[in-house]
Amino acid sequence: MEAVKNNKKTIWAWAMFDWANQAYNMVILSTIFPAYYVAITQDKNPGAMVTFFGHRYINTVLSTYVLGLSYLIIVVILPILTSIADYKGHKKLYMQLFTWMGSLSCAAMFFFTMNTFTFSMVCYGLASIGYCGGFVFYNSYLPQIATLDQQDAVSAKGFIYGFAGSIVVQVLCFVFVLSPKTFGITDDVAARLSFLIVGIWWIGFSFIAFYMLPKGQANAGSHEYNVFTGGFRELAKVWKKVKQLPLLKRFLPAFFFYSVGVQTILLVAANFGAKELKMPEEDLIIIILLIQIVAIIGAAITAKMSAKYGNTKVLAGIVGIWCLICGSVYFVANAHQFYAAAVVVGLVMGGVQSLSRSTFSKYIPANIPDTASYFSFYDVTEKLSIVVGLFSFGFVESLTHEMRDSALMLDCFFAMGLILLLSLIVTEARVRSTESLAA
Repeated sequence: MEAVKNNKKTIWAWAMFDWANQAYNMVILSTIFPAYYVAITQDKNPGAMVTFFGHRYINTVLSTYVLGLSYLIIVVILPILTSIADYKGHKKLYMQLFTWMGSLSCAAMFFFTMNTFTFSMVCYGLASIGYCGGFVFYNSYLPQIATLDQQDAVSAKGFIYGFAGSIVVQVLCFVFVLSPKTFGITDDVAARLSFLIVGIWWIGFSFIAFYMLPKGQANAGSHEYNVFTGGFRELAKVWKKVKQLPLLKRFLPAFFFYSVGVQTILLVAANFGAKELKMPEEDLIIIILLIQIVAIIGAAITAKMSAKYGNTKVLAGIVGIWCLICGSVYFVANAHQFYAAAVVVGLVMGGVQSLSRSTFSKYIPANIPDTASYFSFYDVTEKLSIVVGLFSFGFVESLTHEMRDSALMLDCFFAMGLILLLSLIVTEARVRSTESLAA
């Protein structure tokens, strides 16, 4: 059954999916796992070199490449899956499948030691695929559950729930990491126990969304073809429509370039703190917690500002701030400077993510059944930006052995994204002028 738009219970259930899976983003991508990974791969290991399927890599370069490969796999398979999901009306089913894969792989990382290194890195990659895959179908619900005038606020609510949920899990894991002897366990077991906690939290709270969100409707029209043929046909139709929408067509390239910077910084920040600044795990956890708390405020402020000034203008301002942050990272030399940068990152992180999603949603034609196919372009653009960002970051580090050089390289992507957003603002004004004259 189709969801009634702006229904409070449906929106709450949708936001609870963010509450569930952002624990992975916090603990695995941002805090405990990066610190644990750097610690065990550098311990008594000159040059911090690791072996993966018979090849030698710098430890942080390998983790960056594995993460990048997982996002590349998502880029390849999701256009097919999302179009099939819309074609057959199985949006929720695919969200469930990816969530199960991600949460179980995350829980399996409890066994992550140097003796199980290859297996554990595969689980790390699969958890990332599960997280990204589930999020695609989650995002595609936004235009289905909220009217156009409510999408900024609902999108921000999802991120706020996600940040809040991740903070709760992080504090829970923090208890074990800071005082493992209280529970009769060692430091490494405390870190690995966090991975298990995240896996259980992730799948446990996801059941709220699984139970309350609508299944999704099959796309109207003939179903004479098999799902793969039908999926490609639907995807081709949406691609033709995207090319005919001037604002959507211009937004996607801008989104791609600034997302290269945003997403890569978020994924490598903890590695940077642990490796370049030699920060202990406890400090990294506090910094990421600070970012998440400030991000809640940032997402709420951005939603208010977008209502007053418009989405694209606010986005351009936020990306301009990101340009300054990324450039300053090259000169960060101590933990205090890293803390200061973290506060600013937190303010603009939630804003740029929630506003990007709702802006794209607004550019989609109203009252269409194939929202997952449209959102596949959004998510593929985002995931492709992460692939480009991670592989570029890892490649520069492998050449120079300096993560600072990689961070400086990312600033070029922010600059290009800002230029394209400014161009979008001009195009948007021209379209509105034309529409007012026609009226």
